[in-house]
Amino acid sequence: MTTPDSGPPAPDALPAVGPDARDDEYSATVLASHWVQRPDPGSVPTVLADPASAPGDATVLRFGPGVTAALARRPCPTPPTLVTPPAPRRRPQRHALPVLVLVAAVLFLFWREPTASATGVREVSVTAARETLGCDTTAGIVGVVRTDGRPGTLSYRWVRSDGTSSDVRHTTVARGQRQVRLELLWSFEGPGRHAAVAELRVLSPERRSAEIRFLYDCP
Repeated sequence: MTTPDSGPPAPDALPAVGPDARDDEYSATVLASHWVQRPDPGSVPTVLADPASAPGDATVLRFGPGVTAALARRPCPTPPTLVTPPAPRRRPQRHALPVLVLVAAVLFLFWREPTASATGVREVSVTAARETLGCDTTAGIVGVVRTDGRPGTLSYRWVRSDGTSSDVRHTTVARGQRQVRLELLWSFEGPGRHAAVAELRVLSPERRSAEIRFLYDCP
């Protein structure tokens, strides 16, 4: 005898899951607000992090295993703020002033101690002891070089009207010496009459010259 179909069998009742469950591997957790998936627009369910604070018609989501409720309620750590140290100020060079003083001193010494050829020639003149010479006489001729008083060296030579000249000669000028005497001895012998010219040529540090004329007269 058949009985009318009363429909599909009722599903087995699911075991109740709640705080009294004894499953050691199960840990009910509350889904924190930053773990909740955003709902569709227009439907915004209320999700509470703490079940005890939920109102009667609020929805609390639980699942496990997962993070514990204490870890879910822990706020997100805020990264520390990096502070950039200020750039160090450049201090003035402590040795700049001594170096400048040293350079100034060296330049001053170079100015006060010129080179050997730094003597300035201001004037050259030549004189003779007598304007007319007699028989068998030696003429004493003196050249005078006036300088600016700075030390150095003079280079010069004597040139005579008979076609001869001396070698290049040198004389040292001391500091503060403003006049240098240069002498020439010119000897004459025998009868005759001769108009003689003696010239002093300063070659360095700058070129200057002067001459003297005299007469040799021996009847």
